[in-house]
Amino acid sequence: MTESVFTQPGAGIRFEWGLAGAAELSRVCAALVVVDVLSFTTSVTVAVERGFRVHPFPWNDQAEQYAQRIGAAVAVGRSATTPKRPWSLSPSALRSAPVVPDLVLPSPNGATICAAAQSSGIPVLAGCLRNASAVADLLRSDGYGTPDAPIGVIAAGERWPDGTLRPSVEDLLGAAAVLDGLTGGELSVEAAAAVAVLYGVPDVPAAIRGSASGRELTGYGFGADVEIAVERDVSAEVPVLRSGVFTGGRVPRTR
Repeated sequence: MTESVFTQPGAGIRFEWGLAGAAELSRVCAALVVVDVLSFTTSVTVAVERGFRVHPFPWNDQAEQYAQRIGAAVAVGRSATTPKRPWSLSPSALRSAPVVPDLVLPSPNGATICAAAQSSGIPVLAGCLRNASAVADLLRSDGYGTPDAPIGVIAAGERWPDGTLRPSVEDLLGAAAVLDGLTGGELSVEAAAAVAVLYGVPDVPAAIRGSASGRELTGYGFGADVEIAVERDVSAEVPVLRSGVFTGGRVPRTR
């Protein structure tokens, strides 16, 4: 199969943005890393560390029905938590909420990308600043990152009011942190440019706190979520999506 130039052919390490970028790279890559620092993949990492099985789900009104069907708890909006429903798309809430066996975790960006990408049949990993080195180490040790088994790293980004992609500082830096751990392989131009941005930022936590998304969350009273998200390489947990569920473990080879 001849690869499109938009899939960055020939490189073992590739980088793209959003749902469309994930769809493009998942056609040709052997593994995909999705990065949504504020806050889906950070939340997944915190939850899997605590023993949750996390089911990513698109941000729509069907999450409740899906959770009931599989016998899982469902996360609600950050401001909609109650003592009976303490789970939300908030790393700080998930750090303190009771552990349940299965949690449906909807989000408009990271979860939507992961839910769509799993149909490709390749491993999908949740990456963030907290586990960037662990993700890179696991993929390299399992033989990924060559032109024959390329890795696609996806910065989820945010959304403008009209639904179009808004590239975000926090996801660029989170994706670049994963890419930086993979630099033993051949990076595409796009991946190398992302890493160059990371090296040009002297204080990554400060940059994320000062980003539009970081200021927005802090302004809404969720500064604790930002502080958890900017912790770098504090986790050895690598959530891998298997049969629609994020759990920890090795990365199976499917291609």
